[in-house]
Amino acid sequence: MGVLLAERWILAALRHRHRHFTSLSEVSEAVKPLLEKLNERPMRKLGKSRREFFEEVERAALKPLPSRPYELALWKKARINIDYHVELEGHWYSVPYGLVGKEVEVRHREECVEVFLTGRRVASHVRSQQRGRFTTQAEYMPASHRQHAEWTPSRVVQWAQNVGPACAQLVEELMKRRPYPPQGFRSALGIIRLADKEKYGTQRVERACARALRHRAFSYKSVAAILQHHLEDADEAREQKGPLPEHQNVRGANYYH
Repeated sequence: MGVLLAERWILAALRHRHRHFTSLSEVSEAVKPLLEKLNERPMRKLGKSRREFFEEVERAALKPLPSRPYELALWKKARINIDYHVELEGHWYSVPYGLVGKEVEVRHREECVEVFLTGRRVASHVRSQQRGRFTTQAEYMPASHRQHAEWTPSRVVQWAQNVGPACAQLVEELMKRRPYPPQGFRSALGIIRLADKEKYGTQRVERACARALRHRAFSYKSVAAILQHHLEDADEAREQKGPLPEHQNVRGANYYH
């Protein structure tokens, strides 16, 4: 009904006068007196104007405006990853580690990210625009990971040095390529543990790390695969085969220069 009245008493009046506007402020100035006139016009059924009805009934029921302007919030469903983080637009936010595997709702605004489980807020973070990074609160971490958070990269590299220089270099490179240090720590510790006597021993792990460095395979999975398939000495075995025999059908690298 309000739209119909606006069309009849405001828009129709402006069209009748053949007004042309070049800005929104001009439109507002033209609408303002017509709106005042409409609000002062008596309504047939009530016998009073909209302005009078507002002052008598509605004004007393009004509440004060909020201290902050309305901010649009968006929602998405997510499942808690095994490292107790949820992903939002390429950034990872921590939640209490006991919720791993649970499905949650993520409410995100321009400055804040909130995580809800069955309607109850379980985590809150300042919004970050850095893709590929992590925001982690210590109170959400299990006790073992809190100990990891107190470690330093140099401390982990020092442990890797007990295996050998190649292992230490690989661990250092591995941590440089992780956006979140504890992720690098876990992978580094996994490589160091491969050197246990019950597994592969320090000598094999050191040679496997050297091969991984040569092939720029900076990960725990790469080292474990090298050891599993006994490839730690494959490069040396290939070099020991010697040069290719002389033959007119074997051209070698010099042929292309």
